Amino acid sequence: MTAPSPVSYRVRALAGLPEVQPGDDLVKLIVTAGPGLADGDILLVTSKIVSKAEGRIVEAADREAAIDAETVRVVARRGTLRIVENRQGLVMAAAGVDASNTAAGTVLLLPEEPDASARALREGLRDALGVNVGVIVTDTFGRPWRSGLTDVAIGAAGVRALDDLRGGTDSHGNPLNVTVVAVADELAAAGDLVKGKAEGLPVAVVSGLAHLVAEPGAAEDGTRALVRGSADDMFRLGTSEAVREAVTQRRTVREFADEPVDPGAVRRAVAAAITAPAPHHTTPWRFVLLESERSRTALLDAMRDAWIADLRRDGRSEESIAKRVRRGDILRRAPYLVVPCLVMDGSHTYGDARRDAAEREMFVVASGAGVQNFLVALAGERLGSAWVSSTMFCRDVVRDVLDLPGHWDPMGAVAVGRAAAPPEDRPARSPEAFFEVR
Repeated sequence: MTAPSPVSYRVRALAGLPEVQPGDDLVKLIVTAGPGLADGDILLVTSKIVSKAEGRIVEAADREAAIDAETVRVVARRGTLRIVENRQGLVMAAAGVDASNTAAGTVLLLPEEPDASARALREGLRDALGVNVGVIVTDTFGRPWRSGLTDVAIGAAGVRALDDLRGGTDSHGNPLNVTVVAVADELAAAGDLVKGKAEGLPVAVVSGLAHLVAEPGAAEDGTRALVRGSADDMFRLGTSEAVREAVTQRRTVREFADEPVDPGAVRRAVAAAITAPAPHHTTPWRFVLLESERSRTALLDAMRDAWIADLRRDGRSEESIAKRVRRGDILRRAPYLVVPCLVMDGSHTYGDARRDAAEREMFVVASGAGVQNFLVALAGERLGSAWVSSTMFCRDVVRDVLDLPGHWDPMGAVAVGRAAAPPEDRPARSPEAFFEVR
């Protein structure tokens, strides 16, 4: 745990640094500008000069093409503005590609490995001056839900990026259960106050916080710990991107983890399902939630018996029947089942076979739209699912076991649960094969 903070500390900009050019020795430039660096000081170095020294200047008549090249994943887009995950794993505007303070027709990329850049600076300063300092490479970020820009840490050496205070107590003796302080980001923001954005002062020095500087050779994670992993990130995507991500990530799961399903998550998925379009302002969806093992077992046993009877009538051998039943056990492996049903309340009767058949098709399409909404919403809750058609082949059995009204038509069953393993990559499909333009 970090030692108690001192009463005061000092932050000053390092004056006298020249315009940095590709190939410049940053250590030498910093030593010349700040020969008085002392043990325990922390340098806050703007990423722009690190990038310039490392030759991360590229010709780019089109900045958008440079952003494309640095982008791993689009998080959100509004007009020409893009928030993306870049190749360094940072989520930021324009992938960190900067067209300012660089010659026309060129753009500046972020350092290839900011943590490695920070380590090289720290080691170089120790060799040149014999001092043990911390180094943080900073860049300017916008932040969700907050206006304005601030500097944050994108690379660090000799400074712990996060200070985990969980397990301690506050001044009143209350336990600290969630307090993890982003120390490196706090330092970066403090340095920005004296560096400014246009004053040509790319390096700041913090003195008086020596307890934050690690001893030489100590293990460190750099700034990787500051980037929230996708599994814990509740705000990973922008609105439209979140919808597309949920749709594309919806996969049929065949093996489920032995974990309970949150009934609230299923109910939220039902709320999404019933926003689907439907004919005549009707609500043709009903969802039967089988939350008890007893109800699931009773339904699946009755469905299995009906299926076996059908297979025997088809003349299948007992061995063939047993294999088919084993392959159809996906519903039994799920910790939660949902039976979506179609109801025709509000439908029109025309007394004409063609038009009556079309009327039912409209309701069936609406039912499918509701189930698709349901499956996508489950994916948004990080729940896997499999929509299996089996209840459609024995609707009377399902209605009897679940005590459903006679006009409710089961439209399959949805197995729900946490996927036991990540899904395999889905083969890419070209959308051009699925539409025609007239």
